[in-house]
Amino acid sequence: MKKILCLLITYLSIVASSAFAEQLRFSKSDAGDGYEFSYQWVDYAQQTQNMRFTLPKKALFSKFRKFRAYNPDFAVKHVQREVRKYLKQNPLSGINISYGNELSDISISGRNPSDVANASREIRAQETAIFNDYLASQFYHQFTDHQNSPGIKPDHVRIAQESVAMLASTKSVILDIVNVKNIRLVTNYVLGFVQNIPYSPLESRLTSSGAGFNVPAKVLWENQGDCDSKMTLTIAMLRALMPRIKMVMIYIDQHAFIGLEVLPEPGDVTIVHQGRTFLLGDPTGPRLMPLGQLSFESEQAIRAKHYTAEIFD
Repeated sequence: MKKILCLLITYLSIVASSAFAEQLRFSKSDAGDGYEFSYQWVDYAQQTQNMRFTLPKKALFSKFRKFRAYNPDFAVKHVQREVRKYLKQNPLSGINISYGNELSDISISGRNPSDVANASREIRAQETAIFNDYLASQFYHQFTDHQNSPGIKPDHVRIAQESVAMLASTKSVILDIVNVKNIRLVTNYVLGFVQNIPYSPLESRLTSSGAGFNVPAKVLWENQGDCDSKMTLTIAMLRALMPRIKMVMIYIDQHAFIGLEVLPEPGDVTIVHQGRTFLLGDPTGPRLMPLGQLSFESEQAIRAKHYTAEIFD
C-alpha cells in the first residue's frame, strides 16, 4: 500500500509540474519554388520560441505522393498476379495450381508427392519475396509488437531516412536559434517544436493498416500528427541536424517515442538495446518534456519491457 501511495504521489507531482503544449501561431505561404512555414510556441521552460523555414515544393509533394493506407486485398491480388507471371515464365511440370481469396490460400496438386512438395516450397518462397517487395514499394513492412502480435505498419525508419533531405534547410535555422552544438539543447528544441504541433490520436498500430499516419512532409503541411507521425518527423529532423548520432524508435501500446545514444544524467529514462544505451524522449505532446523524461505510463511500460525498438543508424 505504501509503495502504491508513493508511486501515486510521484505521478501527481510529475503531472502538476509539467507544462502543456501551446502553439501560438502556425502559417504557411507560397514562396516561389517552395513554401515558407512559420511557427511560434511555448516550450517546456515556458519560453516563447519562433521558427521560420522554407521547404522546396518538389521535395514536399513528390517523394510520398502515392503513400496511402495499406490495403490487404490489393496486396493479395498483386502477389497472386506476380506469382502467376513467375509460373508462366517458369512452369512446374506435372503440377496443378488454384488460388483463393487470401494471400496463403493456394492449392497445389500433382501425381508425384515429391514434386508437389518442391513446388510448394518454391511458390511459397516466391510469395514471400513478392509480398515483401510489394510492402517496400508502398513504404510498409511487417511488424511484431512486444507481445509477438504480428501486423503491417508504415516503415517509419525508411520514411524518416528518405525525409532527411527535404528537411535540410531547417539545420542552419535551428542551429542559429539554439546557438550551440549541444546534443541535449538541440534535441530539446526539436522536441518542443514537435510537441507543440497539434496531436491526432493514434489508431491501432497492428490493425489500422497505416490509416491516420502522416509522413513528415504531411505533418508539417497539415500541422498535425499522431505519435508515430511525430516520432518519424522528429527522427528525420534530428538526423538532418546530427548526421552521425545513433537513434532508435521505441513502440509501446498506443504510443511511440525516440531514443538517442547520449550519456544519461541522474534521473534520465533509458533503455539498453543491442548493447547500446539510449536516452529516451517523447515528441508527441501535449505534455512538454525535455530529453530524458517520459510520462508515468510510458516509463512504466519501459521498465516492464513492454516495448519494441527499431534502430535508426
